[in-house]
Amino acid sequence: LPQYFSVDPVAASIMEIHTLNKDRERVRVGVETVAKYLDNIYLHPEEEKYRKIKLQNKVFQERISCLEGIQRFFHSIGFETKTLPVPGQETTEEYYVLKEEMLTKLEDLREYKEQLLSAEPVRAQLDRQLCVFQPSPEAAHFELPNDFYNLTAEEIKREQRLRTEAVEKASMLRTKAMREKEEQREMRKYNYTLVRVRFPDGYILQGTFYARESVSTLYSFVREALRDDWLPFELLGPGGSKLADENLAFNECGLVPSALLTLAWDAAVMADIEAAGEEQPTSPLKPELLSRVQTLS
Repeated sequence: LPQYFSVDPVAASIMEIHTLNKDRERVRVGVETVAKYLDNIYLHPEEEKYRKIKLQNKVFQERISCLEGIQRFFHSIGFETKTLPVPGQETTEEYYVLKEEMLTKLEDLREYKEQLLSAEPVRAQLDRQLCVFQPSPEAAHFELPNDFYNLTAEEIKREQRLRTEAVEKASMLRTKAMREKEEQREMRKYNYTLVRVRFPDGYILQGTFYARESVSTLYSFVREALRDDWLPFELLGPGGSKLADENLAFNECGLVPSALLTLAWDAAVMADIEAAGEEQPTSPLKPELLSRVQTLS
């Protein structure tokens, strides 16, 4: 959103209002009140009183000023902040005042009002941060940022210390069901997971996923990286166990906060390809991915 302000400040400020304020009812009331202010200006451009909005006005304070992004919206559509004297008093108050030149752009104001009323929140999409690494014995070594966790780094360290101190005693007393329940609780602490898939030729494909996404997104992620996306394959977890249920979430499969999986081709299909004598590429990954291959350190 901050980057978009240099492209279209009005649209960017509207996105902020609808996206950064989580209370949808408060947003609705706020933008409808702003729309009334703009309607008054559009319908009565000769009336100076409609072109000034007192910031300490009770309605403005309760419905509008509490919204994130609202100040940038008013400034981007042609208002400026001014300190003006109060008639009959020696005090001053702050106002949003519409610039004179905007009176020749009343249709623009009406369009801004419609944009504000019809906008929807921007839904963030996770950047997969796709990487391809050369064959490396470091594939199982992960360095994860703190935001992978719902807990703070300090809380994680404290819990790890307490868990280490109690592990021997707890393992003697807990039943299997109790241990499984605790493991599930541990998995819910993570926001994201970093997954690496090792191909038979040793190359490693890496992507970032939400911990609560389904494993089917991982299969799609791998398939999109293949030169021949029709080739059937399986993903194997530690110990060679197949990720059979693609509807399960990563945290339900124990694949958080990181996991190293192995890709296995369908043996029958690969045998048919070999029998046909077709020349195979050196790697099943797309050439554009191989062109930016990295080395794990």
